[in-house]
Amino acid sequence: MRFFETHLHDENGTLALGVALSRALLPGLVLYLHGDLGAGKTTLTRALIHACGYVGAVKSPTYTLLETYELHFGPDTVELVHFDLYRMGSPEEFLDAGFREYFTHNNICIVEWPEKGDPVLPAPDLDMVIETEGHGRHIKLHALSEQGSLCLSRLHFAPNL
Repeated sequence: MRFFETHLHDENGTLALGVALSRALLPGLVLYLHGDLGAGKTTLTRALIHACGYVGAVKSPTYTLLETYELHFGPDTVELVHFDLYRMGSPEEFLDAGFREYFTHNNICIVEWPEKGDPVLPAPDLDMVIETEGHGRHIKLHALSEQGSLCLSRLHFAPNL
């Protein structure tokens, strides 16, 4: 499996990584985002969604637990589902809400705070850790499936130094 690691010096680096990831996405991909509050998980996701061509507001799903976005990948329409499980009280809430139904081969699911859904959350293709370092961020992406490896092989990103 593949691994990607980089340091981003500021928020512009986080936005640029979101754009680069948007070009590497594949339908069916599940991406977990780990990081403390304020680490940039939603900022990265917002940049990714806008780079995929979505022109509306991209809201944080902190209170709604999920937001969906219809994206176009060539002739195909894909639903990107952005989860934020921070306020979820138990993994059973994930099941009771019917969230597993969003994890299909046609959708892309991005999950912030996936540990709140453990052990009922579907396994990720990509596992990302965002750590704050001063004004910057240290990013680690680890592919955990063939789909995740393919996504990382398509990722072309060089941070501005």
